[in-house]
Amino acid sequence: MSQMLTQVLEEIDRTLEASLARLETFLRIPSISTRPEHKADCRRAADHLVSDLTSIGFNARTENTPGHPMVVAHMSADQPENAAHVLFYGHYDVQPTDPEDLWRHPPFEPVIENQDGRKVIVARGASDDKGQVMTFIEACRAWKKLTGKLPVSVSFLIEGEEESGGENLLPFMKAHRDELRADIALICDTGMPDRTTPAITTSLRGLLAEEVTVSCAQHDLHSGMFGNAARNPAEILGRIIGSLRDEAGRVVLDGFYNGVVTPSPEIRAQWKSVFPDDKAILQPLGLSDAAGERDFSAIEQIWARPSFEVNGITSGYTGEGFKTVIPAKATAKISFRLVPGQDPQKIRETFRAYVKSMLPPDAKVQFTSHGASSGSQLAQAGQFLEKTRTALQDEWGKPALMIGCGGSIPVAGEVKEALDMDALLVGFAQDDDRIHSPNEQYGLEQFHRGMRSWVRILASFAA
Repeated sequence: MSQMLTQVLEEIDRTLEASLARLETFLRIPSISTRPEHKADCRRAADHLVSDLTSIGFNARTENTPGHPMVVAHMSADQPENAAHVLFYGHYDVQPTDPEDLWRHPPFEPVIENQDGRKVIVARGASDDKGQVMTFIEACRAWKKLTGKLPVSVSFLIEGEEESGGENLLPFMKAHRDELRADIALICDTGMPDRTTPAITTSLRGLLAEEVTVSCAQHDLHSGMFGNAARNPAEILGRIIGSLRDEAGRVVLDGFYNGVVTPSPEIRAQWKSVFPDDKAILQPLGLSDAAGERDFSAIEQIWARPSFEVNGITSGYTGEGFKTVIPAKATAKISFRLVPGQDPQKIRETFRAYVKSMLPPDAKVQFTSHGASSGSQLAQAGQFLEKTRTALQDEWGKPALMIGCGGSIPVAGEVKEALDMDALLVGFAQDDDRIHSPNEQYGLEQFHRGMRSWVRILASFAA
């Protein structure tokens, strides 16, 4: 296997330009799942993947859903029946591109840029998630071209609604449970803590999103005529929001931290080795002080602690100039990122009860739910995990860290629920890839070594 592995890695190196050209073709498809006018483009992206996977030798097809189609593909290893079987998950849809005037180039015309000696490909979807998906496809392509087979059995499930809620993924997996079940799921929608340190994401935060509207008078009021006498919902909502954290940065909701587990000293030491202080995270953002719980570093707050954030507030007159009104209502969009052990529904109930308890006379509140998902934890043991860590260390020359992820990737928990499978989350994105923002990018080094990493991981699973 070692000689064969070397040859496949050399094939990855030799065909890098061709792999990059295939990525560019994929990136040119404006598969924005949230925009109805791009429905045909999402279908085109799915068909493109089916064609590409078929050219490698996969049995690939699209499957319709009430939303955008799923891509499903299979190829069995030319090995005994007990060969490992992996299910690779990714998504072909991308975020909208606005504001487009901030892009240096048209967002669906990929451009290679040189940034301080580092080459990146700039386009919507370059990092999230088309570039990451292609690292795995190209690894399979190299194995098939050099050896005529794959070292393990591989299935693909690539969806087109991750950026628009993914509501059809769980029902689809449940309906196709027998076909999609494998030994392990591989999810690529994650990143590395820096440019040279590989990582396996073992903890994901869930998400609870609430829209809160406080209203008082029947209509906007003249602030000179009714100031002081009339309740101001913007003031009330601001006071409620401001009271949700104490002076130590902790969320004050009863039971909010029930079930929250602090990372082990060993894991915290690993993270500190990469982020010795908060400057590396905050300074590039123009910040200097971690704003959350005072007993935890910035990276610990992002990877392992629950958060409360205000995502937007609207009330009264917000146009140019000035208009002296007491608004009739005020609305805030509020999210909680939840870690494993927290119950989203209980926290929602507690949050709503807290808001109601803070309302003065004449104030009313309306809540709108925007979804809830639990955090998830990957088991810290198992042969696939250990083999992946070894393969990543062989490629990058450093031990692979076990990290958390501040964002929410519901598919990891949904794979467990629908298919009763564990998932390994391995990706090569960087914090400065500007995902969801103008000028999204993916480093060519991450793309190249991402392909090589998957080649090694697949080889390790065959051992």
